[in-house]
Amino acid sequence: MQSQNPMIADFVKLVNGAAGTFAGMTREARESARERVKETLGGLDFVSREEFEAVKAMAAKAREDSEALAARVTALEAKHKL
Repeated sequence: MQSQNPMIADFVKLVNGAAGTFAGMTREARESARERVKETLGGLDFVSREEFEAVKAMAAKAREDSEALAARVTALEAKHKL
C-alpha cells in the first residue's frame, strides 16, 4: 500500500538518495585507503620467501665454516704449544 502523501514520498526519496550517497562514499573511502596502503607497502623493501631461505642457508653454512675453522685453529694452537 503506497502513501498518497507527497511529503512522505519526497522524504522516502531523500532517504534513499542519502543511503546511496553514503554507500558510494563508503566504497570510495575503502578504495582510497586500499590505494594508500599499497603505496606505503610498495615503498618498503620486502624480500621473497625464496630469497629469505637462500640467505638463511648461506648464514647457516657460514656458521658451520666458522665453527670448523675455530676448531682447526684450536687444534693448531695446541699442536704448536707442544
